[in-house]
Amino acid sequence: MNFVRKSLTARYAVLLLSSCLWTGSAAWAAPQKEEGAREGFPATLVTELKSLQRAALESDYAYKQLRHLTNNIGPRISGSPQATFAAEYVAAELRRLGLEARLEKVTVPHWVRGVETAELVSYPGQAPQTTQKIVLTALGNSSATPPGGLIAEVVVVNNFEELAALGKERIAGKIVLFNEKFDRKMAAQGQSFVAYSTAVVYRTEAAKVAAPLGAIATLVRSVGGADFRLPHTGYSTPAGIPAGAVAAEDADLIAQLTSEGPVRMHLTLTPQKLPDATSYNVVADIKGSEHPEQIVIMSGHLDSWDLGTGAIDDGAGVAVAMAAAQLVQQLHLKPRRTLRVVAWMDEEQGGSGSKAYAEDHKSEIANHAGAIESDSGAGHPIGFSASVNPKALAFLAPVRAVLEDSGAGYMQHSEDPGVGADVAPLARAGVPSFGLLQDGHRYFNYHHTAADTFDKVDAHELAENAAAMAVLGYALAAMPELLPR
Repeated sequence: MNFVRKSLTARYAVLLLSSCLWTGSAAWAAPQKEEGAREGFPATLVTELKSLQRAALESDYAYKQLRHLTNNIGPRISGSPQATFAAEYVAAELRRLGLEARLEKVTVPHWVRGVETAELVSYPGQAPQTTQKIVLTALGNSSATPPGGLIAEVVVVNNFEELAALGKERIAGKIVLFNEKFDRKMAAQGQSFVAYSTAVVYRTEAAKVAAPLGAIATLVRSVGGADFRLPHTGYSTPAGIPAGAVAAEDADLIAQLTSEGPVRMHLTLTPQKLPDATSYNVVADIKGSEHPEQIVIMSGHLDSWDLGTGAIDDGAGVAVAMAAAQLVQQLHLKPRRTLRVVAWMDEEQGGSGSKAYAEDHKSEIANHAGAIESDSGAGHPIGFSASVNPKALAFLAPVRAVLEDSGAGYMQHSEDPGVGADVAPLARAGVPSFGLLQDGHRYFNYHHTAADTFDKVDAHELAENAAAMAVLGYALAAMPELLPR
């Protein structure tokens, strides 16, 4: 999940509220009868939705697909052979299910990680002829140090205001460490996405802000929850200087030592920005029986960062979208409108996949009846954030009533199109768009780390997500009326 391109305040307000609802009274999350609500769906449609939900909760299809994407194919950073192979695999699997699947070309950035090491070579109280290792990783778009690294003094700041106060004369030629802390207490209270939104701006903007002051490299305290001395990677705005993230424990160490006296670091980061590469979105359709030109998207992003295997970010979203289609096929359901599975490419490093889709399909965007994205992990689903005409929520009351049986009946209206990074271009064009909301208590413990692996996903919770995606997706494709725009 790349939160850089989302409107943070609106998105995390929704996620915060949904987390509080899930952890609090169930009455808060129960669907309410809005003014102007429709009487409901046809009985046959409600029966189909309940059948989809039951089948999803009994199925391990999503879990098996996620296991293959992560354990067999592995990390899928944009431009890598694994990313392309994963797209080919997903397309082939969806064809096997009977969908009309194709690969749509996307030009993606190709950044590769190199050597990443650091050590403190001079600091107060240092034992003679020793150094201290620092655990870190390069951030996406980082420039490289010289092959042998660079040695410079480290300056620690807590925010951009402190950096500005120091000025160029005290920053030039230095390595700057931004020590903004992820609020673990807030996360423990169900507000992990809010905590993330507060801290992530330093990861994305640190190099851009420090480079004009003459900094020769920037480091940030890793943006994440549990402190297991794991560095968290992620998108960083290109600034022409090396940019990395240090483990939280190492950020504390450096901050404490610099409070006692000068600290010098030997930093080596050797990533490369290779020429842009050709990759693919996967687009696969179950054609509508009455209005095949009207399209409902169910989606997740196929690319991942390269430290782990991209299980919660976002192999889970792709597996859930695939499972939703598999369930419709398994139950021999015939949606009025076309159900389209999209596995987006390059969500993490710029969103070239969603931009390419919006451009390639601009003539049919007016006929998109809905778009759903799952990109907030694989935890228990709470419901959906909805970038829709407020009147549309009344139409969806029957969907919410069905999903309430599995605890996913909450639906929050959002004024912002950023309910999902990849569906945002569609939302901005007026397409009713939805982001699947999940419990995020543990999400940022593993997000963008080497620990984002298949074992972090609970099979039953993943099935619950597939149920939520399938019920909403099929409802949008089969309900008698289109949602109002």
